[in-house]
Amino acid sequence: MAFAAPSDSVAQSVDTMVATAPAATVVPAALPLTLSASVGARILTLRVGDSVVATYAVAVGADEHPTPTGTFTIERLIWNPRWVPPNQPWARGKTAKAPGDPANPMQTVKIFFKEPDYYIHGTPAVESLGSAASKGCLRMDPEEVAAVAKWVMEQGGQPKPPSWFERIRRLARREHIVHLTNPVTLTIEP
Repeated sequence: MAFAAPSDSVAQSVDTMVATAPAATVVPAALPLTLSASVGARILTLRVGDSVVATYAVAVGADEHPTPTGTFTIERLIWNPRWVPPNQPWARGKTAKAPGDPANPMQTVKIFFKEPDYYIHGTPAVESLGSAASKGCLRMDPEEVAAVAKWVMEQGGQPKPPSWFERIRRLARREHIVHLTNPVTLTIEP
């Protein structure tokens, strides 16, 4: 499901945010954004207060590399992330991939939830969504993870205009790090 980020599809006023896609929702602007994921259902849900604003299919960790459960704080994102193989047996023989490399398993943005090893990130393997296929991260469609990252930045105190995101896309061979001033909560349930 494609869903535009707040700066693309949400009209803001002093008292309300009105989502225009997929279904109109009115929620107070002062309510916090929270993310929740269900490992079993393989779904990521965005909420503003008690209102669900979007849900997305995700791939979760395979049995041998489970996705951690619990409550985490998102404080940092990296747009156009590079991939460096971890010092793990499964990564032996793999080579680092630069930002923007089509073979990079980290597509579009990495949203850190349990540093240094666990993130929500875009994947070129969109056929894996809805399955247990990752090394513990939450994988998403690259366009959908961009929308989630925009929501996280907006609510995390780092809103950017559409031109910033356009520039990031044009500079796909360079990482762009964003530190949130207001961390966003992610809860992952079994």
